[in-house]
Amino acid sequence: MAIIGAIHACAREAARYESRMKIAPTPARLAGIAALLLATTSASASPPTTAVDLAQNDGVAWSITEDLTTEIGPRMAGTEAEAAARRWAVARLQAMGFANVREEQFDMPVWVRGEEQAWLTSPFLSQKLAIAALGNSASTGAKGIEGDVAYFDSFDALAAAADSQVKGKIVFIDHKMQPTQDGSGYGYYGRGRFTGPNVAAKKGAAAIVIRSIGTDAHRNPHTGVTNFEAGVKPIPAGAISNPDADQLVRQWKRAGPSGEPLRLKLVLTPQNLGTKHSGNVIAEVPGSDPAASPVIVACHLDSWDLGTGAIDDAAGCGIITAAAKHVMSAGQPRRTIRILWAGAEEVGVFGGKAYFDKHGKEKHAAALESDFGADRVWRVDFKLPDSAKTLADRIAAAVMPFGVVRGKQPANGGADIGALVQAGVPAVDLAQDGTRYFDLHHTPDDTLDKIDPAQLRQNVAVWAATLAILADSSDGELP
Repeated sequence: MAIIGAIHACAREAARYESRMKIAPTPARLAGIAALLLATTSASASPPTTAVDLAQNDGVAWSITEDLTTEIGPRMAGTEAEAAARRWAVARLQAMGFANVREEQFDMPVWVRGEEQAWLTSPFLSQKLAIAALGNSASTGAKGIEGDVAYFDSFDALAAAADSQVKGKIVFIDHKMQPTQDGSGYGYYGRGRFTGPNVAAKKGAAAIVIRSIGTDAHRNPHTGVTNFEAGVKPIPAGAISNPDADQLVRQWKRAGPSGEPLRLKLVLTPQNLGTKHSGNVIAEVPGSDPAASPVIVACHLDSWDLGTGAIDDAAGCGIITAAAKHVMSAGQPRRTIRILWAGAEEVGVFGGKAYFDKHGKEKHAAALESDFGADRVWRVDFKLPDSAKTLADRIAAAVMPFGVVRGKQPANGGADIGALVQAGVPAVDLAQDGTRYFDLHHTPDDTLDKIDPAQLRQNVAVWAATLAILADSSDGELP
């Protein structure tokens, strides 16, 4: 505006000069002046600001992550802390200018941890182990239990064992997870936690302890949920840190030749609190075409209670919300962007299931989720209809400058959008580098200081580029 004002001032001075010099303002002369003004104005106009431009110096994602982990901290599903987080989230999203901000409640069973202690008691000098109960673990009672250790080097070895090898004993599963960039080892090694306790309980074990599903060498146990089949009585179940697992294995190997059993004592006193409220927090960037189906972006608001839930998943909520904010600030998209901060993901994906029960019959153009930490996005995968081939090409080209390669496998979404994707909703995965994710996952080390602000900004830029393209897609490209 200052430049245009200066141009008009010069034009007025020129007119006064011509008036004094008695130069006639002919149509040709006026047309020339007008053309000069138009050319100067056009040259001075800057291109419109894009969502990616705004994301380059993003501070929104960090602010959300820092504030949530500082002002609320751990957000165990179904607890007052998670309820406080939902109230915090609603206020924050409203203050950021999003529309239709609301909480959608659902009920869920609530489990909370109690006292957690473990010792190797025999045949060597008693030594304490760092242990965390697994979600849905039964209690040992305040006095605890002690028993012989039944050692298995893998989940498969336990599954193949005769009941007589397990009955009345404390099972130990030793399965040392290795780091991978895509986190693919989690599914294989995670079986020891996901279903190992159920298998041990069916075989008559008194309790089960597993090597943590983690890739670190810290003396921090990794918690996580386990589940028991209907009709199977839950048993006490815990995970010990990797260094403590190494110690247990050394003692087991030395105890064998002596003929004396390795014995372990456990005190785990978690409680089931019955059915309580949890909920999803939802917000929207309204699209210009109300008839167009929305793009949904998801994270989960709850966390485990050992750390402050920074990488899992406050950062994910920061990333998707910052990207949506930048798209909104750059101009109204064609499609509505729906933001889902899901509740109670860690203990059974209750929020994702509740969203699907309420909204699963609605048409969604595409679904994306951020729930794998805050390290850089390195690969993009697609599960889109054939009509969206050029759309996928545009996204791949847009994220390439940020060091993101195009994958060859289909996108699978994430836990909270999994039901939507299984029902046929198109998906895009922005895969983060998971090399160090399982050093921190579900441990006391899941804290803000583990997040690299530069890598967090790269996530936001990649998400903003992707989301802007998806939100402006045509009905011929996406449903």
